[in-house]
Amino acid sequence: MPSEYPNYSHKDDDPHLTDDDLAEKVLHFLRYATAIDPSDMEVIALGNIVVLSGTVGSEADIASAGEAAASVIGVSSVENGLRAREGRS
Repeated sequence: MPSEYPNYSHKDDDPHLTDDDLAEKVLHFLRYATAIDPSDMEVIALGNIVVLSGTVGSEADIASAGEAAASVIGVSSVENGLRAREGRS
């Protein structure tokens, strides 16, 4: 059964990527490594700093997304501006 999202692979581990490529790499990894729905999330890379913004399902998802993004090769730090959707914690 084909996946809705492209798979993350180690061939994507080039640490020297453009900002857009690094942001896409982080988003792919979040889809691959977490159970978080990234549809309301935005990922921006500024050099090797990644900025996460938007909403996720819970406070736990905020922490999980930040940790997963920080573990991607090429990311030196993460500014986690994610928020939990209202009514969730």
